[in-house]
Amino acid sequence: MPHATWRQRLLAPGLKLGLFAMEFATPGLPLIVRQAGADFMVLDMEHSGFGFETVKTVCVGGRAADLPVIVRVAHRHPNEVSRALDMGADGLMAPLVSSAAEARDFVAWATYPPSGGTRGAAMGIAHDGYRPGPAVVKMAEADARKAIIIQIETRAGAEDADAIAAVEGVDCLWIGHNDLSCSLGIPGQFDHPDFHAVEARVREAAKRHGKAFGRLATSAGEAKALAARGYDTLGLCSDIMALHSRIAEGVSLVREGG
Repeated sequence: MPHATWRQRLLAPGLKLGLFAMEFATPGLPLIVRQAGADFMVLDMEHSGFGFETVKTVCVGGRAADLPVIVRVAHRHPNEVSRALDMGADGLMAPLVSSAAEARDFVAWATYPPSGGTRGAAMGIAHDGYRPGPAVVKMAEADARKAIIIQIETRAGAEDADAIAAVEGVDCLWIGHNDLSCSLGIPGQFDHPDFHAVEARVREAAKRHGKAFGRLATSAGEAKALAARGYDTLGLCSDIMALHSRIAEGVSLVREGG
């Protein structure tokens, strides 16, 4: 049986759990994440100092570890989209998408012509495993393999969630909870009725169009609660959160034990 792509796994029923990398990035990180039992990781360029050399290093490590690496680009720009994919990303996360038109543009930048996209073609590099072969075959494989995650982080994006979810090539709607709460005028109030109402609107849009529904959690307990609310793709925590919580747990136990 052919190996399922990350896009196929993302769209399949069931819970997918991963890690957000925002501070630490080495070739071994994807294998560590995989050995821990996670399904994917997100490499964040928007809120980190990571450049494309780092993206390439981690994505090649992800291919070797058979762990999908999704790159959240810093800006919605054609060059950033194509470079992240060329470096070997299995998927892309688009920040601050507020309309279906913006989602369509992002998908087009990540798609080769003549399939409706404008992605520039470079073969025999990281994204195709440095393999020889017909470009037309590789482009079709890449278009079928890539996964596009659209972040809903504004009131306008939430209001247009149904149209965004309907865009061909969009595979997941991902709540950017911090920015969304700010856009709603209730910063950090994730239990506010207005936040829950918008969350439900985005969840139903994703469900209606057969798309995944994701968010970053801050702990395993929160992730469990979010899964009960209908999320099927979750960042369990960031690398910073994971390291901090583990150190804090050890310090507390040793000091109390002493």
